[in-house]
Amino acid sequence: MKLTTTALLVCATTATAIASSAVAEGELNLYSSRHYDTDERLYSDFTDMTGITINRIEANADELIARMQAEGANSPADILLTVDTSRLERAKEAGVLQAIESDVLETRIPSYLQDADNQWFGFSQRARIVFYDKTDVENPPMDYVSLADPAYEGMICHRSSTNVYSQTLLSAIIENFGTEAATEWAQGFVNNFARDPQGGDTDQLRGLVSGECDISISNTYYFARALRKDVDGLNADALENIGWIFPAQNAEGAHMNLSGGGVAANAPNRENAIKFMEYLASDRAQDYFSAGNDEYPAVPGVGLSPSVAAMGLFRPDAVDLSAVAKNVPEAQVIFNQVGWE
Repeated sequence: MKLTTTALLVCATTATAIASSAVAEGELNLYSSRHYDTDERLYSDFTDMTGITINRIEANADELIARMQAEGANSPADILLTVDTSRLERAKEAGVLQAIESDVLETRIPSYLQDADNQWFGFSQRARIVFYDKTDVENPPMDYVSLADPAYEGMICHRSSTNVYSQTLLSAIIENFGTEAATEWAQGFVNNFARDPQGGDTDQLRGLVSGECDISISNTYYFARALRKDVDGLNADALENIGWIFPAQNAEGAHMNLSGGGVAANAPNRENAIKFMEYLASDRAQDYFSAGNDEYPAVPGVGLSPSVAAMGLFRPDAVDLSAVAKNVPEAQVIFNQVGWE
């Protein structure tokens, strides 16, 4: 659960106490922007297996990175977990992560899901795909490029340009097709908006149900979650009318968002931090990412939960996510240029 402002103030006091005892054996100080209740099982199982107690501070990634910078060498942080590649790369550029050596991580995590300098590793993924109203759309877009086609004018719902999922999608298009093509695509995409960008991914799916739009873009785990349990505004009847496309299966593949982490630059419990990172790459933890939060495991060969498997098999885009993250500033320039608010 994401902490309130009051809770964050309490955490600030807690962090001071952590700092004074951070070198105590059997502790791990985790800074996390993941806000999923299901992650509790990840933490409790790690403690049961190792005896290492996890002390957590939760906030959004930018706040945590700024905090680690401000704390400097006195930071109690051992691990930073975030839910997108751009924040992992930002943390690296900010100097708050360190390189680690781990045969376990190198072997289990595919190379394109880890930093070239071993400062961060991905542990779970979400595909960002096309959803559409089956009653209104006979020929849905089969790839990302087609989303800018004038045939879909006034039909598409999407999040704002300030959202990291929007940023990484455009950044991937820059990487795959170049800046000029990406700019043309973004302009065409904006022209096809059914409404001003707003809300989260679940709101884009609700837009299909309400009739505000006929096509929306969302990460898979929001829809898979609705398949698994009741989600407000997305009941079983509503889901019956929603179809989905894993885009670009004959081209670059479906765009992926990555959740991952790295060991803090000044980690007082470095060895415990590496143990935790290796645990997150274990079959047991990888299974939790899918079963508990409807994500795709980063480790090949780990089984999918029924809700995730129900969405079908697909080919992901294997573009280097470090390169994608480096394109975010350029993507923001394009957003401003085309008027994507």
